[in-house]
Amino acid sequence: MIDVDHGHRIYVEQCGNPNGIPVLVLHGGPGGGCSPAMRRYFDPAVYRIILFDQRGCGRSRPHASVEANTTWDLVADIETIRKALEINAFILFGGSWGATLALVYAITHPTRARHLVLRGVFLMTQAELKWFYGGGAGAFFPDLWARFVAPIPEEERGDLIVAYHRRLFCGNLMEESRLGRIWANWENALASVSFEGILGESPSDYARAFSKLENHYFQNAGFLECDGWILREKHRLAHIPATIVQGRYDMICPPVSAWTLAQGWTKADLRLIPLAGHALSEPGISEALVEVMDGLGNDPGSDY
Repeated sequence: MIDVDHGHRIYVEQCGNPNGIPVLVLHGGPGGGCSPAMRRYFDPAVYRIILFDQRGCGRSRPHASVEANTTWDLVADIETIRKALEINAFILFGGSWGATLALVYAITHPTRARHLVLRGVFLMTQAELKWFYGGGAGAFFPDLWARFVAPIPEEERGDLIVAYHRRLFCGNLMEESRLGRIWANWENALASVSFEGILGESPSDYARAFSKLENHYFQNAGFLECDGWILREKHRLAHIPATIVQGRYDMICPPVSAWTLAQGWTKADLRLIPLAGHALSEPGISEALVEVMDGLGNDPGSDY
């Protein structure tokens, strides 16, 4: 555990080769937490693998806390981890919100990112939030969308992020947990292209933290200066090589974001994966990411 500010303690773990190529794994959400399965994309003989649970989630404490929990706090935490581990620069490996955080960190600290490996790109724009929480994705899954909007009165459905925020932060633990599961289930159901219509229930504690943190960030537009900030600042990434692995049928983060990000970025390699959705565990996505990391491991480039 690493102590940071405002009482937050960040869980950090390392595995693989302590003298290997440093790679920092950035989990999704916000609020998803890291898991042992996230290690499997890296050859442990080649890579020094660093995973951490972002503020408020997983094994970091306090659990589900949104106090002093912004994108910029997470960027500062990455710098704290980098310095504590005495790493000059690392590969950033992140999907969905993890891709967002990787991009924001690299824009802010461009000399500390040696390569970006991004999956299921999310640029934290209002258009993306409107797609997923304004009925766009719901047009393809009307049955699941109906379940998602059901707890919200008709007159509040014009802004479901705001409506859920009132309930996820109501102070009633049972109500927050109930609504947290509904929020999390909507996203989980759309993660895989092979979803067969059977909804599993997320554990209550996980769902509550995931949903509160995600809603907190979305309510605040990712704490970025303006809509489209990442694309506006993309020029700062021009010198950094990137590999973007994107499911062709990603219903959570549609491919247009990855496509737009890659345009004009000469060092970006966009790989659209057919018959794949959003999830890290999608077979085509996993295969592509292992291939990418094996390739980088065989050609590490300059000193890390």
